[in-house]
Amino acid sequence: MATVETVDTADKNVDLTSGSDERQLVVFQLGAEFYGVEIARVHEIIRLQTVTRVPRAPAFVEGVINLRGKVIPVVDLRRRFGLPTADHTRASRIVVVEIGDQVVGVVVDGVSEVLRVNGATVEPPSPVVAGIDSEYIHGIAKLSDRLVILLDLDRVLAQTERRALEGVS
Repeated sequence: MATVETVDTADKNVDLTSGSDERQLVVFQLGAEFYGVEIARVHEIIRLQTVTRVPRAPAFVEGVINLRGKVIPVVDLRRRFGLPTADHTRASRIVVVEIGDQVVGVVVDGVSEVLRVNGATVEPPSPVVAGIDSEYIHGIAKLSDRLVILLDLDRVLAQTERRALEGVS
């Protein structure tokens, strides 16, 4: 497991698939798979807490939480990605991220590390994998012991879904 370091998060839009520059990712798990998002997009990682359900919210929305006086919508990434549901465990976390211009909590099975990834180890997703349903995949980082799927947070939720989230919060 990598050590957690403090980094400057001013650069919000980066291309992980070009060049040999190094980027830092927050890596989390959904089932057996590892996913990574740019650390600049992560506000914080919190323990799972009680989520208030919202009537007529989209199916992938768990509800909302009160985070230091601010109401934040919470998305279940398992449901959003069409993965089988699983019970929450002590390792489950809410990763508070920026999606577009919104702050959203995403429920994950666990957060494993902050990882430095060299751009040369990142490949664009294969056309076989990157179908219409997986346009949110930015690339695949090839590590010595596993693959990490890099998410493009701006594409995880469609524009209409983001507008629906505004109504939830």
